Amino acid sequence: MIRTFMLAASISLGASVAAQADTLTFYTAGPGGLADALSEAFTAETGITVNVFQATTGQVMARLEAEESNPQADVVVSASWGSAQDMHERGLLMEYVSPNAEMAPEFLSHSHYVAQGISALAIAWNTQSDTPRPSEWADLTDEAYRDLVTMPDPSQSGSAFDLVAGLEASMGEEAWDLLAALADNDMIVPGPNAAALNPVLQGAKAVVFGAVDYISYGRAAAGESIEVIVPESGTVIAPRPIMIFESTQNPDAAKAFVDFVLSDAGQALVAETFLMPARTDIEGLRPGINELNVIEIDEDAVAARRDEIIARFNETVIER
Repeated sequence: MIRTFMLAASISLGASVAAQADTLTFYTAGPGGLADALSEAFTAETGITVNVFQATTGQVMARLEAEESNPQADVVVSASWGSAQDMHERGLLMEYVSPNAEMAPEFLSHSHYVAQGISALAIAWNTQSDTPRPSEWADLTDEAYRDLVTMPDPSQSGSAFDLVAGLEASMGEEAWDLLAALADNDMIVPGPNAAALNPVLQGAKAVVFGAVDYISYGRAAAGESIEVIVPESGTVIAPRPIMIFESTQNPDAAKAFVDFVLSDAGQALVAETFLMPARTDIEGLRPGINELNVIEIDEDAVAARRDEIIARFNETVIER
């Protein structure tokens, strides 16, 4: 669905940009409320209308592929860092380093894309379930969690794929033994992130293995009986890249939008969704990167093995 934020009164900061282009097309993976908030605030500041298409990363990528011969998007945010790497290698992205990216960690800033915000993968446990509080990934193989664990499908969730790859990098073959044990304990893999979380929120299941943490933090803040638990043994983070397409007809407006997303005001809006801000000088509402044991992944090597990893996951878990 396309939502259009109407032209607001221009102020001096955006007047020169608006003179060249008064409309920007923004494709983004959720959260939807963040897309709305950023677009509305940017329009109010610059007078530039923002057309927003918000969907899952898979749907965003599918739309971009369908429009390849006639690109429509100016700026894109994905929930998968690997998607930005892939599009850069294919020559689809414009080089741009925002001056507001100075306080983003070096590994989250690239010449052609930068993190908008960051989430981590965690255990999401229903505190009202009749199960013990887990603390580690392996706890969920216990009999107490039989038929009560869900996991997002790595073929439909980039973050779940990153978790599988990260556990393999950290644990080697033991990661696959862990996943096999979870499958033997009747873990279900119902689909993307929401499909894994909803049964736990509703009480039909007790815990998510590999929940996207900001979503669960938000639901907990809204009063849901859910706790986010990040295993001390380590987890992966999921930076959300923002990038400008080389095909944009509105480069100045696109650059201004990236600048705004990385501004104090834009990063504060990111933090309100329980994502970690990309800038380390902006305070978040949840634990930050420095408080997590982050598993390092060789992104290039993992990307090259994506089909192999998904096939092995399917064989180990889904088809077991």
